[in-house]
Amino acid sequence: MSDISLEQVNAGQAIYTKLTLPVYDLLVLGFSNRFVWKCPTQRLLKHYQLNLSANHLDVGVGTGYFLHHARYPSRTPRIALMDLNEHSLDYAANRISRYSPEVYQRNVLEPVSYQGERFDSLGLNYLLHCLPGDIRRKAVLFDHLKPLLNPGAQVFGATLLQGDVPRSPLAQRLMAVYNAKGIFCNEADTLPALRHELERRFKNVSIELVGCAALFSAQVR
Repeated sequence: MSDISLEQVNAGQAIYTKLTLPVYDLLVLGFSNRFVWKCPTQRLLKHYQLNLSANHLDVGVGTGYFLHHARYPSRTPRIALMDLNEHSLDYAANRISRYSPEVYQRNVLEPVSYQGERFDSLGLNYLLHCLPGDIRRKAVLFDHLKPLLNPGAQVFGATLLQGDVPRSPLAQRLMAVYNAKGIFCNEADTLPALRHELERRFKNVSIELVGCAALFSAQVR
């Protein structure tokens, strides 16, 4: 990640503050997902439900909405939260405090320092389109996170794409604004590029387009 500055990395997560996090679910999960990106939040939650294990690492945690609403295979799941943004980590950890989550503040575009037990699933929801660079450069995070996962672990998430994916005029305008502000960096993010980077690293890759969101899943070899 030598050609990507920490300032660029920070730009994609700086919007998550103590003031904005309480309204994130309403604005993004309630309005934008359904009416702009055309991928209802319930569809994303279903994707979580299909891939989640009882030994789970979530990276780019947002508000912890999906971890809060998901049903786990165990009554006492092990959940770890990993993010660069301390406000998101605090907010999500408080929201799922009943599970006593592990919390790690890390920049996953750099090698991840971690000494604990490995995980059986990894969630990356709406993270990739916030990271700087094209898909090839962002995909280094998979290389940094794979050592934290057990063989056969499920890797899944969703990201907003451009390229040939269907986008309404409103979605096009909002993405342009977000890219100009550094909130998004997905102008060069395409479906073929995403598939290529996943298939390079994992097996059983599946990608479903819902609106302009790509819901992906794969397994560690």
